[in-house]
Amino acid sequence: MSNNRRSPFLPVIIAVIVVLVVAIIWWFKPNDNSKLSSQTVSTVLDSQASAKSTDEASSDSGMSKKSKQSTIKFTTGLESLPRSLQGTDVDGEIIIDENKQLVVTEGLRRLFDYFLSALGEEEEATIYARVESYIRSHTPEPAASQALAIFDQYVAYLKAIPEIEKKYGTLQLQATQSGELDLNVVTQQKQDVARLRQQRFNKETIIAFFGAEDEYDDYSMEMVRISQNAQLSDAQKEAARQDYISRMPDNATKTNIAQQANLNELMTRTEQMQAKGATPEALYNMRRELVGAPAAARLAQVDQADASFDKRFNQYQAQKQQLLTQSANQSQTQTQTQINQIEQQLFNEAERKRLTGYAALQQQKTADMN
Repeated sequence: MSNNRRSPFLPVIIAVIVVLVVAIIWWFKPNDNSKLSSQTVSTVLDSQASAKSTDEASSDSGMSKKSKQSTIKFTTGLESLPRSLQGTDVDGEIIIDENKQLVVTEGLRRLFDYFLSALGEEEEATIYARVESYIRSHTPEPAASQALAIFDQYVAYLKAIPEIEKKYGTLQLQATQSGELDLNVVTQQKQDVARLRQQRFNKETIIAFFGAEDEYDDYSMEMVRISQNAQLSDAQKEAARQDYISRMPDNATKTNIAQQANLNELMTRTEQMQAKGATPEALYNMRRELVGAPAAARLAQVDQADASFDKRFNQYQAQKQQLLTQSANQSQTQTQTQINQIEQQLFNEAERKRLTGYAALQQQKTADMN
């Protein structure tokens, strides 16, 4: 399952980091394997809730008793899954202790998001019935009821998020039009989100559900703050970044950041070495130093595949151009048939799907060089 779950203020940071050419930090954002973002889930939930009558709409309990009622009965919650979930494994986890008490983890949030990702395909009541059946068929009491109570809280939280986003959206848009992020607005939004979480969850759940995400948000904001500091030289900015990272606790977030830094350097050095005509052996040695021998070997295979494709693409373009030049003596249909035959001779099915985009990319490169 793959979802890009984001915190309510991260879309703003994404836009600015792109402007500042540091968007690559998002490639390793924690929990980037979730199926659907919380922002998307909250939007769908909000629109569904507004479409219901007042007595059916969810309030502080997350889902009202009426909204929980579903005409579909489940045993495990996995019967007749919607199309988007068919063929997938249930993401997340339910952990209990020796006393059958629920141990709240980030995996529980991923479990909720797995089923909530079907919003739009299924009604809220059906999804609640799925979640309840799945939890009760896999979890003893009292942990099952504890998990369902948190699910109610989580849905209520997601429904409340759009109001905060709406409140700060216009302010942030005005700020980013100047090319910089207003960190004061972001801080205020973070505070509102934090208060909302405190209203809906206990401290244990907040840390489990949002701890890693918040840590990465803080890191992202600090990187933006350093980048926007006009009083620092490039060298001082880099030193400030490294100092902040060195003071972070040794955990998965810090490991992801280190991997991202290696990727940044890998991309930069690869481009530089290829521009200078580096040999495959030299590229392999550099990559092995940065990302290890297995990854370096895979990248070497990618290089070979790209070189092969590029060679065949140039051959294809030459033959295609020749046919188009000679097309005056035959119909357009005949010419296209011959072009299709060349494509099938030179490329497999997956490669043929790349041709249009690859041709456009090559044209753009040529235009940039001129």
